[in-house]
Amino acid sequence: MKRGQVLVPREAPGEGSDTEPGWYEDAWDSPTLLPKTHGERLPRNRRWLRWVLYLVVVVFVGTVLTGAAIGMWVARQVTPPGDRQGEVVFTVTETDTFESVTDRLLAQGIITDDRVFRWYVERQGGLEIAPGYYDIRPRDTMGNVVKALRTPPEKVFTNVVFPEGFTLRQMSKRLSDTVPRLQAAEFLQLTNSDDIVPAIAGYPAGATSLEGLLFPAKYDVAGNESERSVIERMMSQMERVGRQEDIEEKSKAIGMTPYQVLIIASIIEREAKNDEDRAKIARVILNRLFIGSALEIDATLYYGQDPDTPFEVLRNTDTPYNTYLYKGLPPTPIANPGKASIRAALNPAPNPSSGDPICTSLPSDDIPCIYLFYVLADEEGRHKFAATFEQHEANIADARAAGVLG
Repeated sequence: MKRGQVLVPREAPGEGSDTEPGWYEDAWDSPTLLPKTHGERLPRNRRWLRWVLYLVVVVFVGTVLTGAAIGMWVARQVTPPGDRQGEVVFTVTETDTFESVTDRLLAQGIITDDRVFRWYVERQGGLEIAPGYYDIRPRDTMGNVVKALRTPPEKVFTNVVFPEGFTLRQMSKRLSDTVPRLQAAEFLQLTNSDDIVPAIAGYPAGATSLEGLLFPAKYDVAGNESERSVIERMMSQMERVGRQEDIEEKSKAIGMTPYQVLIIASIIEREAKNDEDRAKIARVILNRLFIGSALEIDATLYYGQDPDTPFEVLRNTDTPYNTYLYKGLPPTPIANPGKASIRAALNPAPNPSSGDPICTSLPSDDIPCIYLFYVLADEEGRHKFAATFEQHEANIADARAAGVLG
C-alpha cells in the first residue's frame, strides 16, 4: 500500500454495522497495521546521553548521601550524644604541645576523635594552652572543651572554706573534698615534715608540724595551685594576721613567744564557744602556767585521738598532749586558731576585782583571787569561772543540774 492511500471498507455503513455513519477507517485508526517505518525512534547516536544522565544522577545522589553520612558522623564527634559526665581534672605541663594535649584528651575519653578535634580547633582560630589544671567534662561538646582549655587555670577558682578550729587533718580532707585534684595525703605530708619551715619566733628546732600555723578562712584556690602553694598561702595569711595583732611585741608582754601564743590560741579556739569567754580562758591558762599548775584542759586530750573515746580513757592515756599528766603547754597547737582567739591570747582578761562575787566568797584574804577554773554553764556555750576548787565544784554541780554536763 502506498503512502497516503486510504482503505475503503468493503461495505458501506448501514443497519447492523458498528461503524458510525460518515466514518471511514484508515490505517492510522489501527496502529498495529502501521508499517514499522511510521514509528518515532530515538536515533542511535543519542542513546548514550540517557546513560550519561543516569550515571550523573547516581553519582550525585551517592555524593549527597556520603556527604550527609560524613557530616552526621563529624557532628557526633563535635557534639557527642548522651548525658555529659562529671568533671575530671586534666593536667597540662610546661612541656606539652597541642598534639600531646590532643593525644591525652583522646586517651582520657574527653574527646572521641583527635583528627576531628584538630580540624575543629583549626577552624576556631587555634588554641594556646597554659600549664595547669583544667576541669573538663568527658564527652562534652568540643566547643565547651576548647572553651575550658582557653581559660587560663590561674583565672579559674574554687572556693574552699576552712572553719576556725580545724586541725591539719580536717583541713586536708576539706581541701581534697572541695578540690579533688589536691590530695589529702600530700597536704598532710607537707604539713608534717620539714619541707616547709615557718617564719615564726619560738618555733622549736627540729619541729615538723605546721599545726596552728595555717590561718583558717575562705580561700579561692586557683586551677594552677598545688597542695604546697595552698599551704604556703595559708601560712602567709597567719603571719599577716599575727602582724596585724602585733604578736611579736604583745607576746613578750605576757612572757610568751609568738609560737606559744598560737598554742594558747588553739586551746581557746577549741574550748570557747562565745567571744566573751575567750579572754577569760586565756587568763586561766596564763595563771595556771604562772603558778606551775597542770592546765587540765579537756580539749588537749582529744588531739590526735578518736573523738568517740571515753573521757576517762583519754585522761589516763599517756601522750604529750595530756595536760592532766604533764604541766605546761602541749608541744604544738591543737588546732588552727582564728583571729578572735589569737587576739584573746594576746590580750587576756584581767583577774576579777576585789568586789567580784568570786573574790568576796573566798574563805581567806590570803587566797589570791585569780581565775583558775572554768566549766560549761549553759546550752549557749557560756562558762562559769572560779578562783578555788570548791567554787569550781559548785559550778560543776550547777551545770549538771542544768543538764549541760553528763
